[in-house]
Amino acid sequence: MPFKDPQKKKEYNKQYQKNNLDKFRIKNKKYKQTEKGKKCVRILHWKKQGIIFSDYDLLYDIYINTTHCDLCKVKLTEDKITTKTTRCLDHDHNITECENVRNVLCNSCNAIRG
Repeated sequence: MPFKDPQKKKEYNKQYQKNNLDKFRIKNKKYKQTEKGKKCVRILHWKKQGIIFSDYDLLYDIYINTTHCDLCKVKLTEDKITTKTTRCLDHDHNITECENVRNVLCNSCNAIRG
């Protein structure tokens, strides 16, 4: 929304940020390092990928507590760099109207299953 008056624009932006706090928290580096921040970012990422589930909090708990790949049983890792053993949430890309989550897999199994 364009404003000619810089003060009105500043007030509008401040109110917008207050009303959309979750969007702005995700951009905060310190918040992203907290458990709540990591969870929020992960769920937002899933939604952008097209993952559909009725209870994202439950799905996150399942995802975090899964220690081994559901297919090959390798121990899953969680690093900044993606490796063969990085934890992935497998879903069916063809299903777009209902829940499409299949398994928690290692990156290797997820790529093979494609």
